[in-house]
Amino acid sequence: MLTLLNKSLEKWMPLITPISVMIGLAAGGVLSPFTSWVPWIFALMTFAGSLSMNFRDMQRVLVHPLPILVFLFVLHLVMPLFAWGAGHLAFPNDPLTITGIVLVLSIPTGIVSFIWVSIYRGHTALTLSMILIDTLLSPFIVPYTLSVLVGAKVEMDTVGMLTQLVWMVVLPSILGMVLNQLTRGKVKQAWSPTLSPLSKIGLAVVIIINSSVIAPLITEWNMKILYIALICVVVVAAGYLLGWLAGRLLRLDRDMAVCMVFNCGMRNVSVGAVLAISFFPPQVAFPTIVGMLTQQLMASLFGYLFFGRRGATQLPELPRDVGNPS
Repeated sequence: MLTLLNKSLEKWMPLITPISVMIGLAAGGVLSPFTSWVPWIFALMTFAGSLSMNFRDMQRVLVHPLPILVFLFVLHLVMPLFAWGAGHLAFPNDPLTITGIVLVLSIPTGIVSFIWVSIYRGHTALTLSMILIDTLLSPFIVPYTLSVLVGAKVEMDTVGMLTQLVWMVVLPSILGMVLNQLTRGKVKQAWSPTLSPLSKIGLAVVIIINSSVIAPLITEWNMKILYIALICVVVVAAGYLLGWLAGRLLRLDRDMAVCMVFNCGMRNVSVGAVLAISFFPPQVAFPTIVGMLTQQLMASLFGYLFFGRRGATQLPELPRDVGNPS
């Protein structure tokens, strides 16, 4: 039954995010008291996704660390600064919206980037290493980036944010990877049939709760909200463009260029939404909701523009068990 449920959820995955957002907005804040559930649900999702990862691929890639160093430079220096500049130009008197935009481009890369790198025949070992390293560094990078860029105007609990990232992302990831390493992949085969559908359902629940929190802010779709959404779309798109530009400037091989584009473009926006709801006023969460709705569409668009339809292959089996599709 769980296997059939998982296949059905995979089939409808492109619609789960927008439907969940609409349900949360329709709830109108009723589900806000359940925000304390979100970090625990997300920890389960992270653990399920990490069962497909191990440390061996990272060891192989670290022999040539330049692509990873460039990736971290683009992801956590160039792009947050771009978001900060775009936010100040578009919303000079709205520090909460600026914080939300910076948060979108400060959170770690999303594990779903592995799917797109596999589809376009990119360097999958490098992708997994980027995801792992960025995940482990996120408790330090994300709070520090926000503190430097927006901390002077928006009060934030940096220590609390670091602690939540450790419990919600880092520890579940390490636990899943260690189990995968010790069992030589058997734990994934044994547990994924159960955890995979639960993770997809968990994602929907997280999105519904987070959308419900920001629902009171969207009493009507006025021009300001549409303008914020448009700027957020531009900022998300810039991630793919900057990743492509970095690959061109470094003259990376095609497989590494694919890796750079999707890992720079895709973010773990679910993490961003959880942090926004937990540590900031609700206005900060709106850009992360827009990111949830658009980044998959952006991945499809820029994958076609940069690498063409002929460069794509069928979806591989491994990512089907990835628990965190953000």
